[in-house]
Amino acid sequence: SNTTKKKVDDLQKLKEPVLYKSLESLLESSGKSTRVIPYQEDLTSRNTQRKAILKRQAVLHQEAETELSSRGNSGMNIDEIIQNQHLAEGEEVMPERDSIKLPTEIYSWKTRFKPRKPRYFNRVKTGFDWNKYNQTHYDEDNPPPKIVKGYKFNIFYPDLIDKSKVPYFKLEAADEEEFVIIRFIAGAPYEDVAFKIVNKEWAKQAFNGFRSTFERGILHLHFNFKRTFYRK
Repeated sequence: SNTTKKKVDDLQKLKEPVLYKSLESLLESSGKSTRVIPYQEDLTSRNTQRKAILKRQAVLHQEAETELSSRGNSGMNIDEIIQNQHLAEGEEVMPERDSIKLPTEIYSWKTRFKPRKPRYFNRVKTGFDWNKYNQTHYDEDNPPPKIVKGYKFNIFYPDLIDKSKVPYFKLEAADEEEFVIIRFIAGAPYEDVAFKIVNKEWAKQAFNGFRSTFERGILHLHFNFKRTFYRK
């Protein structure tokens, strides 16, 4: 019908080239020299720029990985170090179930370095608490339940990019009040790692076994809990 034909004609007039031509004519009549970029040309240009950025990021990523590989783990043989670690009396290897799976994080350096989890060798110190109550109710033949007396964390960061920043830890709330989450943070190329530990007050004196150092690419955090005294 004539009505339908008129609508089609009207739509044809609104096609993109006509609009751009009208805009260019308007700019020319106003004395402006600005060029109106057609949509398809703009889209093609943006895609080209995006591909160039992604290509550059890939190159940077490869360069970073090559740099890390050339370091050869800074000469550190982590397997050998772990094998040479001896458990003292009352110590046991921290069970893997105490390792916390953290939510996926977007690190600012992810485009340059492939995130990796640091290796670690952690120990739990257990034993009996012979407080007055336990001395009264238990003996050596019938000892009280073992308790956690402390922890020894050894986290390996041999390939830290920024050597000026020392890895550190922080405590976070856990789902249960008797526990707390300890998170270790270092920086590129290492992801954070976290563990669930007993929520007790630390004895932060060296003579009580406290140690918090970062030496030769290894973060050492050793601590024992303060003793609790039974009151009647």
